Amino acid sequence: MNKKVLFIGLLFISLLFVSCKTNVEEKEKDTATKSEKILTADLKKVAINIEGMTCEIGCARTIQSKLSKTEGVKFAEVNFEKKTGVVEYDANKVSEKEIVKVVEQIAGGDLYKVVEIEATE
Repeated sequence: MNKKVLFIGLLFISLLFVSCKTNVEEKEKDTATKSEKILTADLKKVAINIEGMTCEIGCARTIQSKLSKTEGVKFAEVNFEKKTGVVEYDANKVSEKEIVKVVEQIAGGDLYKVVEIEATE
């Protein structure tokens, strides 16, 4: 009887060590995978000239809002008077071409046109 209790106890302790080691290895693997996925932000800034805006609130603010909500865009500001915009973005997440596409697809794609996009700073 005493040998059975000793055997069961050793078996339980062995299983405990094996399962703990597996959890540590899985956590280390998850941490390594997350580290690989983290990219350093590649922040860039562009100035855009936009044709087709007819008002401050309905046009400029709508464009600014859509750009600000675009994944990868860190900052967007549109100036109705100058018909321009400034966009700061992470080039790892969004491209200049995609920024132009966001602007030109607002309101079905018939209103706004990016006529020039230029890198700044």
